[in-house]
Amino acid sequence: MVLWEILLSTLIALLFGGLYLLGMFRRWRPGEPPLDKGIIPWLGYALDFRRDTSRFLKKMQRKHGDIFTVLIGGYYFTFVLDPSCFGAIVKESRSKLDFRTFASKLVLQVFGYKPIEANHSIIHASSTKHLMGDGLTVMTQATMENFKKLMLFNLSSEEENRVWQEDSLFQYCYNIVFRAGYLALYGTQPHQGADNKEKANEQDRIHSNQVFHEFRKYDRLFPRLAFAVLPPKDKIEAERLKRLFWSVLSVKKSWQKDNISGWISDQNQLLAENGVPEYMRDRFMFMLLWASQGNTGPTAFWLLLYLMKHEQAMKAVKDEVDKVSRENAQEAKPGSPLINVTRDMLNQTPVLDSALEETLRLVAAPILIRAVLEDISLKTSSGTEYTLRKGDRVALFPHLSVQMNPEIHPEPHEFKYDRFINPDGTKKYFYKNGKRLKYFNMPWGAGVSICPGRFFASAEIKMFVFLMLSLYDLELVNREEEIPAIDISRWGFGTMQPVRDVRFRYRLRF
Repeated sequence: MVLWEILLSTLIALLFGGLYLLGMFRRWRPGEPPLDKGIIPWLGYALDFRRDTSRFLKKMQRKHGDIFTVLIGGYYFTFVLDPSCFGAIVKESRSKLDFRTFASKLVLQVFGYKPIEANHSIIHASSTKHLMGDGLTVMTQATMENFKKLMLFNLSSEEENRVWQEDSLFQYCYNIVFRAGYLALYGTQPHQGADNKEKANEQDRIHSNQVFHEFRKYDRLFPRLAFAVLPPKDKIEAERLKRLFWSVLSVKKSWQKDNISGWISDQNQLLAENGVPEYMRDRFMFMLLWASQGNTGPTAFWLLLYLMKHEQAMKAVKDEVDKVSRENAQEAKPGSPLINVTRDMLNQTPVLDSALEETLRLVAAPILIRAVLEDISLKTSSGTEYTLRKGDRVALFPHLSVQMNPEIHPEPHEFKYDRFINPDGTKKYFYKNGKRLKYFNMPWGAGVSICPGRFFASAEIKMFVFLMLSLYDLELVNREEEIPAIDISRWGFGTMQPVRDVRFRYRLRF
């Protein structure tokens, strides 16, 4: 009898423990945000969230207001959609709100890399040194050299080469921008003497194109891999691609390259000094590739597409590009040297800057997540104070709460190339309820987790667009082409991608 009582007690304990883990006993406490667990134990709203993040959050916002807690896949997420609260969240100390907890699990799952404690400081220090200030000048020039290698090597003003050429815009932009950035960061084929330089350049063109096509295969799997919902066949393919990139970007192979960026070599050295084994550093290099090149090409696509769809915007940006080129003796014309876009030139383009920021406002949609390490208090713009519970996660989705908010950006679905500048070219301020906002556009994140490579990424995109507008006349094959819808499976992972490509054509201007 005693044995049966022990067995029964054990079964009851296991049952209640299981129910606890499934979130069945979670109860709302006074002072906490509205709680909505859904009807499915443990999963909660995971399926709705995965299906269409933005649509789900809009529904919850209508139901609960700007702050609410929902159960998603065993975790309780408090979504904060009130911009006035953003500063308190992104500036909170890591001892209370930690972005690394979630990020560490994600990079291990997606790239096979297990972060060390010093990772954030290593990336930040290296990015500050090489992707900002004087370091950014060096990186901009290196990237320009590789754009020349990919775009200008076969240019000719011969009449037969001035005919219209047709291509797919997304594929074209992603391909060229990715490859230029990849070669600038990870190095180029070594050569000895001028005679072998063009052979090395051709090998770089071939190799970088192969890398891009494999990267695109992985990039298509990325959202489902991050959510751990890949079917068996795709899991096998994802593992194959991981191993391929661990090899292609391996530390051993990098030693065989010329012109490796300091950003890459410094981080490899610092990781080695911190005891990270070589095989794990290979995986880190793959993570850096996606982080640095996974969003720039898609952003360049959207920017050029919006310009081609808006004649006034295209004229304003092209006029600025031509003016800057003339003033810097870099105008593209017959018989002139190949154009060389410098960082100084990119700093003279407020109209292009605004058009890029407007593009990012429309299509950049990261989700910023922090783990709540201790109970903290959060005050809203209305004066209501909420308690965020230890063990939960707090999340921001700026695309919905800020970037597409009509109170901050009137006609938010419209592309307005000059939205972010005043008539005199100075930057514009933005307000909500009469209060000036610090966070009115957040494509790069914010606070300690803000993208450390944002200045290099912006330079890369602007340089590509600058070159395209300097060298070519551009137009859509179908002038009535509608802007394609975004792929909703990619909500939360940076710049969105289109559900279909768009055909365009281009020809030399000179």
